[in-house]
Amino acid sequence: MKSLKVVFLGTPDFAKASLDAIHQSHHQVVGVVTVPDKASGRGQKINASAVKKYADEHQIPTFQPEKLRDENFLKEIQALEADVFVVVAFRMMPKVLYSMPRLGTFNLHASLLPQYRGAAPINFAVINGEKESGVTTFFINDKIDEGEILLQEKTAITDDDNAGTLHDKLMVIGAELVVKTLDGLADETLVATPQKVEGELKNAYKIFKEDTLISWQKPLSEIHNFIRGLSPYPAALTTVLINGQPKIFKIFGGKYHVENHHHPVGTIIRDKKELKIYTKEGYYAPSEVQIEGKKRMDIISFLNGLRAEDTMTLEK
Repeated sequence: MKSLKVVFLGTPDFAKASLDAIHQSHHQVVGVVTVPDKASGRGQKINASAVKKYADEHQIPTFQPEKLRDENFLKEIQALEADVFVVVAFRMMPKVLYSMPRLGTFNLHASLLPQYRGAAPINFAVINGEKESGVTTFFINDKIDEGEILLQEKTAITDDDNAGTLHDKLMVIGAELVVKTLDGLADETLVATPQKVEGELKNAYKIFKEDTLISWQKPLSEIHNFIRGLSPYPAALTTVLINGQPKIFKIFGGKYHVENHHHPVGTIIRDKKELKIYTKEGYYAPSEVQIEGKKRMDIISFLNGLRAEDTMTLEK
């Protein structure tokens, strides 16, 4: 089978898995493009992306341009004479870059396109209660996530999955699909097909803090899916009053119970082992939480940190 020369563009761990799969295959990674190193944390320590760290460990030439239209950067990438570019969890690319290789540039997207185009496909698949998701490789064009499809692979979303576990599933099958796509392009067996839009499209827009607020007025199943769809990051949150003081309260998981009751929506009842937040249909019982100013912990540890006389209510 023919070996292709590949330039890889990506940033986080999700992308690193695909880079590793290509590097371990018979294809050749001739260059990696990722974001510039940046300072983060309290000490403003300079940190490199997961992709940059991997490339350094394996002596792969790495490029970290501030601007993708930089002339010197484009000349350096052109000089690599890559057959194809592979993009995984990167940023918008100018045509002058993605049109450079002879076989084009394809992207790995963490959904079954055309559904869930956008920045947060994994989160929204879980939030919307989908029973399956998947990954898609497609050629990049001048529109976001609308290029011709090369290959797709499906996977089930179980009731126990959250955004984190689905991320890990898709990361693995996505890396395999990237190599399969490269193989198909190398032996010229792949035929790209236009995306077919049937029915209403579900979008996966970028999630901001205001999008993570839990609405306790919604049905319990929707609340549950919302919480697991934002777990572990960015995390669903609500505001509670501890002894009258407002605190951000993040919830990472739990169970819900449908039952008839007389409590107003938002009522919190707790004992030493369980915390119940009541809705119209019943109550939600968090299993992992994080109160503002503290680390993430299981619910029993959180409850043990409260005194018997402490009050806890939802902010209205």
